[in-house]
Amino acid sequence: MTIWAHTLVKNEANWIWYAVTSIVGHVDRILLWDTGSTDGSLEIEKKLEKEFPEKITLRQRKQETAEEFTRVRQEMLDETKSDWFIILDGDEIWFEDSIKKVTRTINEAEGIIESVIVPTINLVGDIFHYQEKAAGRYKFGDKVGHYNLRAIKRSIPGLHSQGVHGVWGWADDKGRMIQDRGSYKFVDAPYLHATGLRRSTADVQVIKRGKKYRYEIGEEFSKDYYYPEAFFRDKPDELISPWIPIPADYKFRAFIETPLRKIKRRVWQGRPGY
Repeated sequence: MTIWAHTLVKNEANWIWYAVTSIVGHVDRILLWDTGSTDGSLEIEKKLEKEFPEKITLRQRKQETAEEFTRVRQEMLDETKSDWFIILDGDEIWFEDSIKKVTRTINEAEGIIESVIVPTINLVGDIFHYQEKAAGRYKFGDKVGHYNLRAIKRSIPGLHSQGVHGVWGWADDKGRMIQDRGSYKFVDAPYLHATGLRRSTADVQVIKRGKKYRYEIGEEFSKDYYYPEAFFRDKPDELISPWIPIPADYKFRAFIETPLRKIKRRVWQGRPGY
């Protein structure tokens, strides 16, 4: 099976290098499209293209509204020639074992399997802390929590981009979301998701990103926690270190807000999206 990846980027300078290098050795091509970064992301993306010219196709596309996000995603799909594709956002860093499990599942997929769902490890505060399981609201079958649909078979009838940013997804010829077709496979292959961290010096310029940043005291990883290999490979000197701990002002606000968040989660069952 051929596998491409879709990476749509706007102001992801803190994490985009690690995200791309975490999977580039496991896919046939990455469509790396920038939609107007102003924080240095584009310069990093150009270095990635130079480092992996046979794997990365870098493009610049205009996307300023939630509706345009849907259109650009469709354009990426229209240019995809592979059997399957993986969605890789600029704040998602994969473990080697995890991406290998996903690509192995794709290559061994038979019959009804049309998509792959995996767990996510959502970072909060800094790279040393993660969000509690009770915060996860995404539902796939009987699973509710921190999960995401991350690999899709391109031959699904009528596959297209549907919805606006925040409640967007892939749908079939009947307008049914791919995860509702009952043809997915859950794979225990988590990745680190930096959605709750600062992703750029220009976060405020990105649609709805402010809703994702949370002041919260997360669960602490063990001292011997095995982080994704991409963090330890060669990288440009100008990249911001991912190992910066939570600042004091964040801790103070998080100390106040965290109990309220936890009570709210247990009393009011929110819905996914933003």
